Amino acid sequence: MKFYKSLFLLYFIVSAYSLVTAQSSLDVVKIKSGLISGTASNGIHIFKGIPFAAPPILDLRWKAPQPVKPWSGTLACTKFGPSPMQNDPKPFRMWSQEFMAPAESLSEDCLYLNVWTSAKSPSDKLPVLVWIYGGAFASGSGACPIYDGEGIAKEGIVYVTINYRVNVFGFLAHSKLTAESPTKSSGNYGLMDQIAALKWVNENISAFGGDPNKVTIAGQSAGSFSVQALVASPLTKGLFRGAIAQSGAMTGRPSVALADAEQTGKKLSDKINAKSISALRALSADSILKLANTLPFGSFFPIIDGYVLPTDVRKIFETGKHNDIAIMLGWVMGDADLAMGSPQSAEKFREMATATYGEKVDEFNQLLPSATDDELKRSQGKLALLRFAGFPDYEWANWNKHNSFLYQFSYVPTDKPGFPNYGAFHTSEVPFALHSLSKWDRPWKDIDYVVEKFMTSYWVNFVKSGYPNGNGLPEWKPFDKAQGNIMELGEQPVLKQDIFKKEFSFMESAQSRK
Repeated sequence: MKFYKSLFLLYFIVSAYSLVTAQSSLDVVKIKSGLISGTASNGIHIFKGIPFAAPPILDLRWKAPQPVKPWSGTLACTKFGPSPMQNDPKPFRMWSQEFMAPAESLSEDCLYLNVWTSAKSPSDKLPVLVWIYGGAFASGSGACPIYDGEGIAKEGIVYVTINYRVNVFGFLAHSKLTAESPTKSSGNYGLMDQIAALKWVNENISAFGGDPNKVTIAGQSAGSFSVQALVASPLTKGLFRGAIAQSGAMTGRPSVALADAEQTGKKLSDKINAKSISALRALSADSILKLANTLPFGSFFPIIDGYVLPTDVRKIFETGKHNDIAIMLGWVMGDADLAMGSPQSAEKFREMATATYGEKVDEFNQLLPSATDDELKRSQGKLALLRFAGFPDYEWANWNKHNSFLYQFSYVPTDKPGFPNYGAFHTSEVPFALHSLSKWDRPWKDIDYVVEKFMTSYWVNFVKSGYPNGNGLPEWKPFDKAQGNIMELGEQPVLKQDIFKKEFSFMESAQSRK
């Protein structure tokens, strides 16, 4: 009898252990809306196409994201959900296919996110990185190859990419939309999607072994603008503890008021003589997109809507009403090419300087000379870079009370045969920071992997602790206005004190005149 009791006890222990092992393997995860399954690769559990909000279609077009309806059974999350509705994402200039949204699946039904986790069980409580894509708020996807999370998740974090509505679907403001809204606002649906995704992370990421109290948001270009908007918004309080902003800031351009954005919406509806929002909602997504394409590029952008962004973003930061958290932010040398636009003549450049800087124009001309064609080209590029990201980042770091870590990325990726050399171009730093060089088709050399290693290490360390420093890495000191302390990310990381120091001082004094 004792033998059978011992055998039963052994069977019970083995069964219980097997059950715990099965549950801790994360093959099937229970989230608030139901059970989901994913795939595994090299020790990383991957869940793609998890719905975090209801499809924003039909009557939900141009409304705040609504909750997902729970499902029964187990939802297979093994492939990316559709990318946001946008113009055909074809490669152009320096941005090859790896930087594009998958073209085969574009839809208004796009509110999905993706999770890569290195956790072995839900109890691991790993830090979390949430990635927000760029694309000028007109394109992009959490499924772009260079955002793949397998490499960075191996560094001991949970990594999440999200989708949000773009273009006219994400940022249309209209007086009739404002009138029907319970918050009496319109226009920032894409930002509301991002906030809904962050709330989903807060409520569900522990099931993937993540810690909802250790979330860092990061983004590049429009994603970087988004990061600053989220840091400014009162709706995000408590949803993240750190932020990484790569190439761009809301405070680098004038804020657009709701009333002005509503006029853009009126221009759109007037084109088809639409008398109601229901008439616009009745149009197909393709028709809406074609209609939006008749307006100037950049017509649909985050605005001061009185709700997500209650007032001018600069004022929010100047008065200390933003979410004051640890930040890491910077720019790429090639950002200048994106921001400069068509070159000006020396005469036009000097006219602009006089009109902008008045009695300080002589100081401007010393810092940014234009006596020769080469000087003019360099000065226009430098000014474009300073306005787009450099000076806004400098200001943000000075407004912030928590640690701020500034960088300049100057590394030029190894050439691709038969492809032009665009230098350290806008977005080129992303695969180095996200440990995804393997997803970018180039004949990489050892030095590229060296840069990828230290970049990813700095980024992951920041996600884990709020500090980028770690064993074997040159020390990255917090930004200090007096000393400079900007990390130059080239073939090796070098902390410098003289990057744009005179230019920042000049622009700060010019800003104080306004």
